[in-house]
Amino acid sequence: MGQKINPLGFRLGTTQSHHSFWFAEPRNFSVGLQEDEKIRNSIKNYIQKNRKISSGFEGIARIRIKKRIDLIQVIIYIGFPNLLIEGRTRGIEELQINVQKKFHFSNRRLKIAITILEKPYEQPNILAEYIALQLKNRVSFRKAMKKAIELTEQTDTKGIQVQIAGRIDGKEIARVEWIREGRVPLQTIRAKIDHCSYTIRTIYGVLGIKIWIFVDEE
Repeated sequence: MGQKINPLGFRLGTTQSHHSFWFAEPRNFSVGLQEDEKIRNSIKNYIQKNRKISSGFEGIARIRIKKRIDLIQVIIYIGFPNLLIEGRTRGIEELQINVQKKFHFSNRRLKIAITILEKPYEQPNILAEYIALQLKNRVSFRKAMKKAIELTEQTDTKGIQVQIAGRIDGKEIARVEWIREGRVPLQTIRAKIDHCSYTIRTIYGVLGIKIWIFVDEE
């Protein structure tokens, strides 16, 4: 049987790098890992509560975390700046205070920076959110998948594969549907592939969305 491996972990050290960058003693590793997850979740929750447009769209591509002895640096890669809380600097300060309240960082400062992406629809996370929003609005899953592929074609990507699994359209038997456009060479380590898996809760049950985007070949 085909062994499915996460395309990001498979390419670490060649075309992909870690989303968290820090060193810890083996006994403290699990604590640091949980802390990263909590920071990411609290940022996403805050943006969801305080965004200006109530579209259900976070627009976060990824959150990078770098830790030093006295500093925790968080870089948020965001696709749509207008989704962030009013006034850019004020918004970041409020977010920083909010995250700092939840975590009592002893002797460590928290610094949050925001990077705005030029081509948001090149990011699988943003595309998955877009498809999830369409499915929640009762749009046909094929229409949503094709529209997502159209949005990607406007960028310089070389290929995309979208897969939806679960009780699609409320059918009793769960199934997997997928669509591919262009090349998606998952076996080639040289190929820079972005991947994300996204869970969406619908009234029928949970659907899983997976997206692979072939960005470039090195």
